[in-house]
Amino acid sequence: MSVSIIDAMTDPALFGNQYGSDSWANWRHLLAGFYGLPTDAEVFRALTQREPLTTPADDLALVVGRRGGKSAIAALLAVYEAVFRDHRAKLAPGEVATVMIIAADRKQARAVMRYVRGLLENPMLARLVWRDQAESIELTNRCAIEIMTATHRGTRGYSAACVICDEIAFWHSDGANPDSDIIAAIRPSLATLGGKLIALSSPYARRGWLWSTYKRHFGRASSRVLVAQAPSRMMNPDLPQHIVDDARAEDPLSCAAEFDAQFRSDVESYVSIEAVEACTRPSPLELPKCRGQRYMAFTDPSGGVADAFTLAIAHLEDETVVIDCTRSRKPPFSPESVVAEFCGVLEAYGIREVRGDAYAGEWPREQFAKRGIRYNRSEMARSGLYQSFLPMLNSGRVELPPNDQIARELVGLERRTSRAGKDIIDHAPNSGAHDDLANAVAGVAVHCKTYRTPIASAPVRFVG
Repeated sequence: MSVSIIDAMTDPALFGNQYGSDSWANWRHLLAGFYGLPTDAEVFRALTQREPLTTPADDLALVVGRRGGKSAIAALLAVYEAVFRDHRAKLAPGEVATVMIIAADRKQARAVMRYVRGLLENPMLARLVWRDQAESIELTNRCAIEIMTATHRGTRGYSAACVICDEIAFWHSDGANPDSDIIAAIRPSLATLGGKLIALSSPYARRGWLWSTYKRHFGRASSRVLVAQAPSRMMNPDLPQHIVDDARAEDPLSCAAEFDAQFRSDVESYVSIEAVEACTRPSPLELPKCRGQRYMAFTDPSGGVADAFTLAIAHLEDETVVIDCTRSRKPPFSPESVVAEFCGVLEAYGIREVRGDAYAGEWPREQFAKRGIRYNRSEMARSGLYQSFLPMLNSGRVELPPNDQIARELVGLERRTSRAGKDIIDHAPNSGAHDDLANAVAGVAVHCKTYRTPIASAPVRFVG
C-alpha cells in the first residue's frame, strides 16, 4: 500500500506525533496540494493565490518567513521521497537514487540533516538505514540522502530522486549566479527518475532564481510549478507574536522580509558579472614590476580569526587603473607573519607605503613600520570606496587580473539603503560571504585615481 505525504504526517506510527498537530495544519494543506491530493481549497488559495492542483507538480518554491518550520519540512520531504517512493525500477545496476539537500554551506545543510536523522530513528524506518556517515545516509532501498554545498560542479553526476534547496535566496552571495547555475546543472539529474525540485527560503532581494520563479508562477495556474508565500506565523502559529513585533520595531524592512515573507525592495546588486568580465584581462594572473612605473598598494588587515588579510597593488596607465598583483590569506594565520610576507611583496614593487582600512587599529601601523613600510589609514570607508569604484568598473577604466575570487566577491556585493537613507555597499548579511579581497582591489583603484602621481608612459595591454 502506498503512503501519501499526508499519511506520513498524520500517522502516529510514522511522523504524526511531530507533524500531526494543528500547528502544522497549513503545511499539510500546502503539501497535499503539491502532491495533487485533496486539500482545503481556502487555505491553499491563501498560500498560493491559485486553485488547488489535480495532479502532482514537479517544482515547489516556498517563500516562507523565518521560524516558519522550513528546515523541519525540508527534512520530512527528504525522508518521504527517499523512503516512500520506489525508484529501483529506473536504476541501472549499481546506481543509487539520491535525495540532495543543498545549502549555502555544509553547516547550514547539516541543520537539516539533523532533522533527517531524527525522523529516521522512527522504529519503522530505522531498519532501512544501511550506512550513516557525516554527510550522507544510505538506505537499503538503493536510496541515499546527501547534503551538498551550493556549487554547480559539486551537484553534477547524480541520479536525483529529489533536490531540496535550502535558503536558496541567499546563494547568490557566493558567486555570480550560483542559484541559476546550480538549478540548470541539476535539471538533468532529476530527469531520469522524474524527481522533484523543492526550494525553501526566506525571501531576500528581488533577484535570483527564487525571485524569477516567484514572478513567473506565483498565483498562476501552472501544472508543473507551484509557488507558495506565507509569513512565519501562518505556517508556525506557535511562534510568539512578540518576537515579530520586536523585530518590526527594530527594523521594519528587515522584519517584512524575515517574518512577513516579502521580497526586499531596498536591496540591489552592486555590479553585473558582465561588467566585471569586461574588465578582466585574459592573463597573466600577476604582472611583474616595470622600470619607471609608480605603484600604489592597499591592504585590508585582519586579526587572523574570521576575515582574510588581503593586499592589492596597482598602477595608473593613462586613465586605466591596472591591478598588478593581489594577495589573500585566509584564517587562521599569524597576522605578524602575513605582514612580513606582504612587506616583501611591496618591496618587490618598490612601494614604501600602503593605505589600509579606515577602521583598523594601531597594530597594522606598528607592524608595517617595523619593516620599513608606512601604513596610512584610508580617508574613505568601505562603502565609499565601492561607490567610487563602481563607475570605473562600468566604464572599463580598471584592468582586473583573472582571479575568480575577485569576480565572485565583487558580484556578491549589494547596495542597501539604511534607515537613515544612506547607501550601504557590502556583502549580504548572514550569508557567510566575504569581500576582503574586493575591498583591497577597490581601495587601491580608487586611491590610484585620487592620488595619481607622474608615471612613465606604458601601453595598456588589455582593453575590456
